[in-house]
Amino acid sequence: MEKCEMTARREIFVGIIGMGDMGRMYARVIAAAGWSVNACDREDKFDGLKKEFAGEEWGMAQQVSDDGGLGVENIHVYANGRLVSRISDYIMYAVEAELLDTVVAAYGPCTRPPLKEQGGELTLTTATKLGAIVGGQTSCKAPEVKIFEKHLPPDVDIVSCHSLHGPTVDPAGQPLVIIRHKASDKSFKLVEDILSCFHSKLVYLSAEEHDTITADTQAVTHAAFLSMGTAWAANNQFPWEVTRWQGGIENVKINLTLRIYSNKWHVYAGLAILNPAAQQQIRQYAASATELFKLILEGKKEELSRRIHSAGEFVFGKQKDQELLLRDDILDKFSLSGVPPHARKPNSHLSLLAMVDCWHRCNIVPYDHIICSTPLFRLWLGATEYLFRQPDLLDDCIGFAMEDDTFRSDDLEFTLAARGWSDTVSFGEFDAYRRRFEKPQEYFGPRFADATKVGNEMIRTILERTKDMEKARSKE
Repeated sequence: MEKCEMTARREIFVGIIGMGDMGRMYARVIAAAGWSVNACDREDKFDGLKKEFAGEEWGMAQQVSDDGGLGVENIHVYANGRLVSRISDYIMYAVEAELLDTVVAAYGPCTRPPLKEQGGELTLTTATKLGAIVGGQTSCKAPEVKIFEKHLPPDVDIVSCHSLHGPTVDPAGQPLVIIRHKASDKSFKLVEDILSCFHSKLVYLSAEEHDTITADTQAVTHAAFLSMGTAWAANNQFPWEVTRWQGGIENVKINLTLRIYSNKWHVYAGLAILNPAAQQQIRQYAASATELFKLILEGKKEELSRRIHSAGEFVFGKQKDQELLLRDDILDKFSLSGVPPHARKPNSHLSLLAMVDCWHRCNIVPYDHIICSTPLFRLWLGATEYLFRQPDLLDDCIGFAMEDDTFRSDDLEFTLAARGWSDTVSFGEFDAYRRRFEKPQEYFGPRFADATKVGNEMIRTILERTKDMEKARSKE
């Protein structure tokens, strides 16, 4: 980068209000690209944040990188969002969805606080910088932009974004949604320039389009893994230690379930509770699991088979000539157990059967949204197509579910868990969601480090394979 361009970037201040995992990741990447970053978290975290980004007055960061070299030098830490909001050109609220309204109301509007009781002195006026650009990082954009419209001055532009991956995933090549709700060409170009430093695949959507797609690609995916984790914990099982859970697509189920539970609960709660489309799909997933499990208990094999094959044709019918995303050699690389293939057992795969049935009932073809899907969703889609696009394997699965009761108690716990998560989301209670999330999280905690390492490698492998498949298709 030329010196003059770097100097120009240093004169642009990006404000990040909320320094959780994603806020920290954004701050470091943006600052490393040469932009000046003003950051804050809750005021009680100010001293700790200053120490993390240790430096001069106003928290000028000068951190040591892993190789011992000097790290980012242009992250400025402030005590609260008022100070960040007043001086930043592009302000990003990286806070929990349930807290966004409160935080924006505190730091965004142009208000004059009342006179102090003694002395008649005025405190600082609270306001977003004149002509600034504001955005957020929540996973539910329609409520987000309404909050901005409610609290921000009319001269402020609104350009939001959403990185469709977690903070431990390399953002390069991953989808990054940009939502131009209200902005001049100049403001929008500035946001594009700032976000280009992630080297992500930029996807341009409206807030409503974003919420529909994230519901289609994330809501039920999260519900499936959350239900599996809840069921395993209820059965007092560490699935990687049980032979019948080993190998193939079981590796995807186990690793990604642990990956979800290793994150913070609010990452998933906002999307599920605040997005009406997500709520409906989560209800349908629980209904699909329940109805399929009842068919198994009632011994109605023909009806179960018809329903499953009909759903499979709806979802995968146009993919018959395409190569599978996941192959056995890829799947077997990512085991937490080391159980050899010959020692593995069949599985009823109720979680996968319910997933495809849910997509069918909700009229969702997941491939329609693959351009802005998360790594986790692509892996889950790969697991479902691995089962459904191999007819003999699918028929064996249905036959096993009907004729062998090895997984019957596991499927019962899974069905109960799916219904429990659906009820929690329908009630709209964030605290209930947190409590339900934290119990399995505590149970699986000791294996999170291993799962994160394996999960990151799995995601890298799938991303590379997706790129190779896209190149091959483009040449056809």
